[in-house]
Amino acid sequence: MFDYKGKVVAITGASSGLGKQMAEGYAQCGADLVLLARRADRLEASAKEWSAKYGVEVLPVACDVTSTESITNAINAIDAKFGHLEVIMNDAGGERGTGTALVDYKKEDWEFTLNLDLTSVFEVTKIFAGYMKKNIEAGKQTYGRVINIASIYGLVGNTAIPTIAYHATKGAVVNFTRGAAAELAKFGITVNAICPGYFYTELTTETLDTEYFQNFAKQSVPMGRYGKGGELNPAAVFLGAEESSYVTGQIIAVDGGYTCI
Repeated sequence: MFDYKGKVVAITGASSGLGKQMAEGYAQCGADLVLLARRADRLEASAKEWSAKYGVEVLPVACDVTSTESITNAINAIDAKFGHLEVIMNDAGGERGTGTALVDYKKEDWEFTLNLDLTSVFEVTKIFAGYMKKNIEAGKQTYGRVINIASIYGLVGNTAIPTIAYHATKGAVVNFTRGAAAELAKFGITVNAICPGYFYTELTTETLDTEYFQNFAKQSVPMGRYGKGGELNPAAVFLGAEESSYVTGQIIAVDGGYTCI
């Protein structure tokens, strides 16, 4: 099971962090990759390393997920290189104003976060799922998978740090996933979401390593620790695989039990 040989997987936000980790997880399963992010130099370095290490084809494409033109250019590059695409993972994201209380939160930070974390998911899904649908109808591929990376903060609030726009966008991504799943199911395209808990990345390490957050995690995460590198990969591989054909509209938290209490 879960043999990705001959399948193409695209990941936004693939230059670092969880997106990079999950991209390598797909490569380990034999998938050809499309790495999408703004930092092309990082994508090219990963492409060189993984193509040599895993014997897969890796296409690095500079892509700004807030630009419709950039997303369309990415699809054109994928079509020219591979002619099909089985999986798109929406991992790119970011935020402004973290740590700012709701009553002091700036509208411009709100709009920036919604554009990057929510509108981009809509745009990428719309364009990439449209490409998948066309290919399935033409017999160029047999299925499609959309995987959205939300967050535990899309399922619950938190008392550790104010991050109101992030809560709003990730909660919206969760229900966007359900709505898109209902629409796209008849075309053979599934849409699911992963909600990571606390994982180390370039953006989170400084915060997670503070004494306050270390103590918070021990009290709030049943497993008493943060997620380790690679612990998201099995969920991503499962949801992108041909074998997950009857799983759609689902939200899977990979959080050490944070959202179960």
